[in-house]
Amino acid sequence: MADDHAHVQDFFSARAAGWDSRFPDDGPAYADAVGQLGLRPGGTVLDAGCGTGRALPALRTAVGPGGRVIGADLTPAMLDAAERAGRGSSGALLLTDAARLPLRAGVLDAVFAAGLISHLAHPEDGLRELARVVRPGGRLALFHPLGRAALAARHGRVLSGDDLRAEPRLGPLLADAGWRLESYTDEDSRFLALAVRTR
Repeated sequence: MADDHAHVQDFFSARAAGWDSRFPDDGPAYADAVGQLGLRPGGTVLDAGCGTGRALPALRTAVGPGGRVIGADLTPAMLDAAERAGRGSSGALLLTDAARLPLRAGVLDAVFAAGLISHLAHPEDGLRELARVVRPGGRLALFHPLGRAALAARHGRVLSGDDLRAEPRLGPLLADAGWRLESYTDEDSRFLALAVRTR
C-alpha cells in the first residue's frame, strides 16, 4: 500500500505546478458533471482525489453557502496548488487517502471523483469506502474530461477491454461496492458514470 501511495504521490507531485495550465479548458466540463450530481443547497459533498481543486467552485455553487464541500487528496503538492489557485475558499482541503477517509459513515450526500478510479490501488475497496461515507440514496460521479478512447490515444495506448471504466466491468465493480450504476456516458469530450448508493 505504501508503495502504491508513493507512486501516486510521485506522479502527481511532479505535475502539480503545471497541472491547471495543461488543461485550461476543462472548467465547463467539470461544472456540467457537477450539475449532474443533483446536489441541493445545504448538502455535503466530497471531491475525492480533488487534485488542484478544479471541481470545488462548482461544488460550492451547487450546495450554496450553507453546504459543506470537502476536497481530499493524497498529494500535498496538489493541495498546495489548489490553495494557490484560491480554491481553498470553496471547500475544506484534506490531505488523506480516498480509500481511508476520516469521515463518519453516511455523512455525505454525494462524492465527485475526477480521474480517481484508475489511481486506486484496490478499486473495489476504494469504491466501498466512498459508499461507506455516503448516505443511502446519495450519489457518486466518476468523471473525466476525456472519454476512454480519447484518453488512451492521448497516452499513445490502444483502448483495452479490461479497462476498469468499461461499462461491463464498472457496473459489477460498483454493485459489489454498494452502488448502482444509474447512467454511463463515454464520448470523446467526457466520461461520466453516475451511481446511487444502495441501501
